[in-house]
Amino acid sequence: MDFKQDLITTIHQYGVTKDSLEKLNGNLKKRPTAILIPCLFEEFKRPALIKIREVLSNLKGLNELVIALSAESAEEVREAKAFFSSMPFPVHVQWTNNPSVIEVLKSQEKNGLDLIGTPGKGWAVWQGIGVATRDSEVVALFDADIRTFSLSYPARMLQPLLDQSHGISYVKAFYSRLSLESNALQGRATRLFVGPLLTSLEQIFGKGTFLEYLQAFRYPLAGEFAFTRDLGMNLRIPCDWGLEIGLLSEVYKNVRLSRIAQVDLGVFDHKHKEVGQTPKEGLQRMCMEILSNVLRALMEHQAQTLTNSQISTLEVLYKRVGQDRVKQFGLDAAVNNIPYDRHEEELSVQKFSKILRPSIDNFLESPETKQLPCWARVLACESNLQNDLAKSGSI
Repeated sequence: MDFKQDLITTIHQYGVTKDSLEKLNGNLKKRPTAILIPCLFEEFKRPALIKIREVLSNLKGLNELVIALSAESAEEVREAKAFFSSMPFPVHVQWTNNPSVIEVLKSQEKNGLDLIGTPGKGWAVWQGIGVATRDSEVVALFDADIRTFSLSYPARMLQPLLDQSHGISYVKAFYSRLSLESNALQGRATRLFVGPLLTSLEQIFGKGTFLEYLQAFRYPLAGEFAFTRDLGMNLRIPCDWGLEIGLLSEVYKNVRLSRIAQVDLGVFDHKHKEVGQTPKEGLQRMCMEILSNVLRALMEHQAQTLTNSQISTLEVLYKRVGQDRVKQFGLDAAVNNIPYDRHEEELSVQKFSKILRPSIDNFLESPETKQLPCWARVLACESNLQNDLAKSGSI
């Protein structure tokens, strides 16, 4: 049995009881709560979002469901609203790339604010936080492509925040990434890049406080998290594939570790990315942007950066640790009788190792990144912008 606790409070899934819908609905009455789902319109054509809708339709006390939608036309937005029309709680479909939204956000250039983010999840999350925190004290975020979505996901993510006696401000998910079709291990960016990278950096820099914090998360790239309004209002949002690491950096800056928890959601599956043939494709591009966010956070929180000789050391260390992990995952898979392609895993480590130096060089040349300012700062300039944004994003 896994009882381990570390820097970050871990909520295990012991499997002795089932999550109760009645208990969740009762807890939702304790604090106004919103669920935020950033998505592309194409997700409405896939079964995952249908399953998510079916599960969420059972929540009677939810204050609001916010869909941060990237759509090509008003007709697509209307379809999205119709898709959720039967829900027993208010649903706000925020058309993130609506021309009216762009106009409202551009108007803040007069205050020196650049609020036009790169289209993608980060910009959608930033808008969604602004809309959701108008009337809700707790917000939980889930991706739209989760094929294994069940009641336990919102129940377990929200409970630590709905009961204020625990003093929790931020909850991060972790899970077993297994393919629904084959049971094969997924999550290569976490298993074969971030894990070996953090271990290698620790060997170079020693046990720094921020590195130790990152390593305490069992799935640092999990896209599912929940937070209180006061924290959400103070998070700067990265606009690239480093969103999850960037957010963990922001959480580290804003709250004590004792106010953070991670929750086991069990088996989890969603869309998979290919590793890609070039550093500009797939998981390779994603990992380059993740690395930049890790390095930037090390500068911010530990005042450390890599020298030329340390970059060479990192290349050697990462490859060795990555290859060791491949062997470990191979044994884990064998004992659990699940398929494992060791050759493909080795090739992934090899490809990831080749992006280290160019990624670091690019980062050191330009360590600044596109981050959307926290909502607390935005509202200090324009106190009604949340409502203006919500209004402009609706049709």
